Amino acid sequence: MSIWELILAFVVVVLMLVALLANVLVLLCFLYSADIRKQVPGLFILNLTFCNLLMAVSSMPLTLAGIIYKSQPGGDQICHAVGFLETFLTTNSMLSMAALSIDRWIAVVFPLSYHSKMRYRDAALILSYTWLHSVSFPIVAASLSWVGFHHLYASCTLYNKRPEDRTQFTIFTGVFHALSFLLSLIILCFTYLKVLKVARFHCKRIDVITMQTLVLLVDIHPSVRERCLEEQKRRRQRATKKISTFIGTFILCFAPYVITRLVELSSMVHINSHWGIISKCLAYSKAVSDPFVYSLLRHQYKKTWKDIINKILKRSSINSSALTSESHNPNIPQLNE
Repeated sequence: MSIWELILAFVVVVLMLVALLANVLVLLCFLYSADIRKQVPGLFILNLTFCNLLMAVSSMPLTLAGIIYKSQPGGDQICHAVGFLETFLTTNSMLSMAALSIDRWIAVVFPLSYHSKMRYRDAALILSYTWLHSVSFPIVAASLSWVGFHHLYASCTLYNKRPEDRTQFTIFTGVFHALSFLLSLIILCFTYLKVLKVARFHCKRIDVITMQTLVLLVDIHPSVRERCLEEQKRRRQRATKKISTFIGTFILCFAPYVITRLVELSSMVHINSHWGIISKCLAYSKAVSDPFVYSLLRHQYKKTWKDIINKILKRSSINSSALTSESHNPNIPQLNE
């Protein structure tokens, strides 16, 4: 193995371990907190978490083996199954992010009618559509034998080995990425820009009230006035940072891989195998960033996993205290006596 292949293999291992740990933590928070389970967005986050976990235990290990051995890991049936699953999970995760953005759009733009427009039944219907949409493309690809081991990405994915199917596969690939990546990106941009517009409007209203209050309070200390102005600035930047993170991570992780897949269809362009694996690793990194972007960095999830840790530590301290008291209690017979 070359130094580049060693580095790429190490990156895949890190991505796989972090994705497993972070998504398992999100799943534990969902199971532990009744408040999180009651929220409608929790269904979308749960679906996204399962997609990321399955990606970490199926596609990533085979890509690691493909990098190490430079050949198809396992038999054809395993590779076809993993390629089918990888196509389904990637599409499902993209559409889940789009569903989360739609939920935020309704919650912010239509707050009074949110509970009537986004119920558990509505969320279940949206998830049903994402599953139907996501499974349709790998079914078509598998039926036409367009799933296999692709050396450019060292992974089992969409791949056409027959030159006579080149035109059909090109059309299929274009439609697939248009209805998965591009559709999800359009929904993300539309919904989050609407959310940003409303957030900025509310910030301006709060800023006007704050400035009027500061003008009336002539005896206010300069340090308090300065803190109020700093809070205004942070409030204006907060929504922009969050929305930039949602859209930016989606583009940064998926766009290089999608563009590479489309450029690959042209026989006039040669793509370096190292870049192919790097673009694949960027797509895998979305399974790492999603738990932090959508869950773990939010206050409710922070509080939940801190409660879980405190409960574990408290239980262990109680058990250790009980063992210590038993060992020093003369009325309890010792094992070595």
